[in-house]
Amino acid sequence: MRYIWKKNEVCCVNGGIAVAVIPDNQAPIFKEAAAKLNTILKSEVEEDARLVQKGLMLYRQGTVHHLKYMVKSIWATVQDVTPVRVYINVSDPEESSCTCPADSFCRHRLAAFFQAYSDVASVSDWVEAWRKPAKEQLNAEKWGLQRAKDLVKNDSRSGHDYDGWASSFRESFEEIIKGHGEPRAYVVPGLFRSYIRRVEVSAPLEAVWKNLYLIAASVHSFNLLTDLAIDQGHDEEATMDRYYRPLFEDLFHDAEEYIERLAYGTMPFSFDTFLERLKDDAVRLTEPDATGGYDRIDLYRLLWEKLFKNTGWREAELARLEAFGEGKRDQVEEVALIHQLILAKQDGDALKRFTALPVSAIPYMFYWLDGFRVQREWNRMGPFIDYLVQQLRNYLKHLGEYYTCKKFTRYALKLVGAYTREIGRGELYDRALAQAMPYSFYEYEDSLFEKGQYEQWGELQSYFGFEYNSISNERLKELQKVAPEVLIPLYHQMVGDLVDMKNRSSYKQAARLLKKLRTVYKKLKRMPEWEEFFAKLLVKTKRLRAFHEELTRSKLIEVE
Repeated sequence: MRYIWKKNEVCCVNGGIAVAVIPDNQAPIFKEAAAKLNTILKSEVEEDARLVQKGLMLYRQGTVHHLKYMVKSIWATVQDVTPVRVYINVSDPEESSCTCPADSFCRHRLAAFFQAYSDVASVSDWVEAWRKPAKEQLNAEKWGLQRAKDLVKNDSRSGHDYDGWASSFRESFEEIIKGHGEPRAYVVPGLFRSYIRRVEVSAPLEAVWKNLYLIAASVHSFNLLTDLAIDQGHDEEATMDRYYRPLFEDLFHDAEEYIERLAYGTMPFSFDTFLERLKDDAVRLTEPDATGGYDRIDLYRLLWEKLFKNTGWREAELARLEAFGEGKRDQVEEVALIHQLILAKQDGDALKRFTALPVSAIPYMFYWLDGFRVQREWNRMGPFIDYLVQQLRNYLKHLGEYYTCKKFTRYALKLVGAYTREIGRGELYDRALAQAMPYSFYEYEDSLFEKGQYEQWGELQSYFGFEYNSISNERLKELQKVAPEVLIPLYHQMVGDLVDMKNRSSYKQAARLLKKLRTVYKKLKRMPEWEEFFAKLLVKTKRLRAFHEELTRSKLIEVE
């Protein structure tokens, strides 16, 4: 039995008596969906806050009607500026759709969900609970800023004392992050930003010392934030992605800027002791099972590449990592060891170790590839690029999600392209394009066209669904000039697709395309083929009067 809910009535569509509310045994499914929406939509994100406000407004204005509920799904019409149809998978709200142009969860889907949810719980209570983290985060950030100002008033700028710096970082972190009680995950970003502002205003005035101080602050803050996530039980992946990972990314990018400033200037001899202490504290960046992901190991690699250049230090760090023994290092420690081998220019051993890692480790390679590219060390870059191309397809299968694969492919091809253009290994770039399909479609078709491989280009377009409007006029003109035969199957395919759409606009486009197709046949002196094709098309579409009207208007059909 399935049920249909309308705006002011509920009925059973397979017979039986009408019911006024969702069956009690279905209520938990809706409450679970509401909890999922609470994680999909983030109250601290302005765009999501506006979205919920608009969905709530549509719901309260009574724009949702013809609401149908079937087990684990909702169907509804929402009367916005124009009416739209909505489908919601209650078990997985992200797997929903709407006839509006929005790709992601839209105001119409929210309005329909609120209408159905109102039968099992209070929509106002859900909205209030959803907004609570943003309100608490704002209040916590205000408190944190005030606490940071109070600390600055009672403190002076830091001097040249590494132990004093470390104590200051730790004390400020404790005062601001934990001074208002045990922090919930959603208030951590606001409090942490207040802590960073306090650190920045306490930096030494001299530019060179200020940069070193802020680099040290980044390393210590990485470690303090990691400890906080573990201590508070915030190290679950979803929580880390939402609240902590943006903070780690910001710390890395800030540190990168300070390190670049310091590395390309002249450092006083008095820095040696500070750098040695910082080197020892940076060891924690390689701790097993720590949070922070790529940003953590990238900060470690950046420090050892740009600042910790003392040969003795590097040899000692390599020995420290090797001393764990084979099979006893976790992945981050293994990447750290490989980095030390690359710094020592033992590339063969480094690559051998890297190829022994699981395919999921491939992104760690980008740091070294980008470094080789910047330094124009093409010979060193080659073996790593070969391995990347070899593993491209495997890694994309591992990655799975389409847009993540697209983003990865774009960056990987940028590195492969830089290498192959410099070395003249075009065949390797082509192989990378083939390995990365379909995520490399646009790069692949560009490459084929630029090389004049028009037949292969046409086959690629046909396989992935040629769209006439996606090809520039310049390309179409070139094909009509040098390889018109390539256009014939593409035009045939597009005409068929347009006619199948069965609307006046598509018929007009089909007629215009047919005129271009006739021109190509004429140029190739293959008019009998055109006449045979066109005659069959007229017979096939004889019931499509509007299409024939467009053919007549385009003078493809002569009126007697």
